[in-house]
Amino acid sequence: MATAPARVGVAMAGLGIVWLVHAETGSFGVAGLVTGAFAVAETLVGPQTARLIDRFGQPRVLVPLLCVHAGAVATLVALAMTGAPAAALMAAGLVAGATIPQFGALSAARWSALLHGRAELVPALALETISNEVAFLLGPALAVLTATQLHPAAGTVLAGALVVGAGLAFAALRRTAPATDPDRTAAPVPETLLTRNFVTLLAVNLALGAFFGSMQVSVSAFADVHHAAAAAGFLYGLMSAASLLAGLIHGRRRRHSPPEAQLPLILVFLACASLLPLLADAPWQLGLALLLPGAGVAPCIIVSSTLIESVVARSVLTQAFTWTNSASAAGIAVSAAAVGRLVDGPGGTRAGFTVPLLTLTAAAALTWSSRRALATGAKASNQRSSRADSTVSAP
Repeated sequence: MATAPARVGVAMAGLGIVWLVHAETGSFGVAGLVTGAFAVAETLVGPQTARLIDRFGQPRVLVPLLCVHAGAVATLVALAMTGAPAAALMAAGLVAGATIPQFGALSAARWSALLHGRAELVPALALETISNEVAFLLGPALAVLTATQLHPAAGTVLAGALVVGAGLAFAALRRTAPATDPDRTAAPVPETLLTRNFVTLLAVNLALGAFFGSMQVSVSAFADVHHAAAAAGFLYGLMSAASLLAGLIHGRRRRHSPPEAQLPLILVFLACASLLPLLADAPWQLGLALLLPGAGVAPCIIVSSTLIESVVARSVLTQAFTWTNSASAAGIAVSAAAVGRLVDGPGGTRAGFTVPLLTLTAAAALTWSSRRALATGAKASNQRSSRADSTVSAP
């Protein structure tokens, strides 16, 4: 997969900036501001970039976008190493974040164009989920390793090189690029995305983001309270490993129930499994308790992606996947901030672990009440796609 190295670069970017800016300024505060500027720009500008991609095509937009990203990363490194003020570093971070492509959304849109309506689509989306999981396991570790063992700028430079190099290789694969529909993608938010079904799936991804953000903070706080701070990464890694394994199994199995019936059941499973960390009293117990919720993460993402592909018009599919990525990122940011305050309060880490339980329960209730609408939306979308395909193939 051409996007695999690029995804690792995306996963490296945030931590790479932290190590670069801290090493050159001596301030984690400034490093946080620059990284925050990068993340905010990525979250807010990403859907609008996706709109341009849906309108003009992946190759035409990706090439200039990656060129600007390369310049922004080079500028950020140069500014940091020459002692530039925080405002200049934040400006460079904003441009770098605004121009980093959402490779998961781009790749998923290509799979949809190639396999829409075929049984092979679910394994393809499972592969997408697994690729993202692997990237976000390897990326942060590689960013820290290169920044600490080679040079503070090495993590940021390598991240930029992976994003730009692999991104240009991906853009060159024009044969698999989805067709464009300029008339249906001109609006900032197309009408085909302003539906109950898509809003429901946005809410699911927001809840998944809240799960990730709250777990990251709560697990770290739990490990610190039990004098095992160094084990926090290992504990969270156990959950990620369980997710990877579950994603592989889910992608290989053939299911008889439709995705709109699977999603609320998976979310109920995740919510129930999120009770287990509340019962842990030692790091080893928490490690075991994280395996079960981890096993529900990848299947939930796969089924959610399958539903997005089935209820959204293919002409705006890149935007749809990018919006859900942004919703997940927003969930991570908001929940991490909220849980940080909770674990510092009288409730401690148990208060933090209640957040994923509550958000996933709400998401399960929402999808259960929306399952018929999702089924109707998927059927209508398939009918529209069949008519469009018939029109294209007609002499």
